[in-house]
Amino acid sequence: MYPHERSLVKRLKDKPFALLGVNSDRNRETIKQVCKDKNISWRSFWNGGSTSGPISTKWNVRGWPTIYVLDEKGVIRFKNTRGDAMDKAIATLLAEMETQQTGAKKGL
Repeated sequence: MYPHERSLVKRLKDKPFALLGVNSDRNRETIKQVCKDKNISWRSFWNGGSTSGPISTKWNVRGWPTIYVLDEKGVIRFKNTRGDAMDKAIATLLAEMETQQTGAKKGL
């Protein structure tokens, strides 16, 4: 998934978009090296070295990878979308934001 994620980050660099990762591997130094080797430029948080760490517990993650696409209010709008489906989900949310901004500028 890294190549697709890298392309998203690059393509959407001037848009209100952020990609965040959560990693549950045991060795934090190994994760840092993988992020460097795989050119992961987005934030990737460590889940305490376990799939039952604090982040996955709070977000009720049961399988890896789990993907959440959140809107600008932090509401989960899509879950476990990948590839083209992820692109469409993100495009939908960006279009909604642009529509809201245009409406606000027109006083609607």
